[in-house]
Amino acid sequence: MNWYVIYTKSRCEKAVSDKLSLSGIEVYCPLLKRKKLWSDRWKWVEEPLFRSYCFVYLDEKEREKVFAVPGVVRFLQHCGKPAVIRNKEMELLKSWLIQYDHSSIEAGTFNSNDRIMIKSGALMDKEAEVLESKGNYLTLYLQDLGLQVKVDLRKNVVEKLKAS
Repeated sequence: MNWYVIYTKSRCEKAVSDKLSLSGIEVYCPLLKRKKLWSDRWKWVEEPLFRSYCFVYLDEKEREKVFAVPGVVRFLQHCGKPAVIRNKEMELLKSWLIQYDHSSIEAGTFNSNDRIMIKSGALMDKEAEVLESKGNYLTLYLQDLGLQVKVDLRKNVVEKLKAS
């Protein structure tokens, strides 16, 4: 049994998750609680952390079952095979959503020239510029120290700074 990533039709993540669950497939759709302003009031809503993605836990032989649910498009591929997420990583994701304030969680990517703040480790509270982003690693330039460093995102917390 493995965790697989499925790609859904746009804005169908929660519906797909509910239908997969009803059909007996273990599914996880990470949701964030956000406070949104409507025309006349503030309202708490749940929205997917990863747009158009859900995670399913099943045996490789059972993968075709997910396509019986409307809204499922395909499995996310890595090197020509369905992408598998390790149990340890899924547990970490679930614990983050329990432990941290949802307003501080945002799924995104880092690009060259992004400004970031290092939030953990020996370089905590240092600002840096992203030179390169490859997988779980960022190559950063710390102008204050005149250093170029490589940071492992699995072991360090960094936060993208808003463009000014």
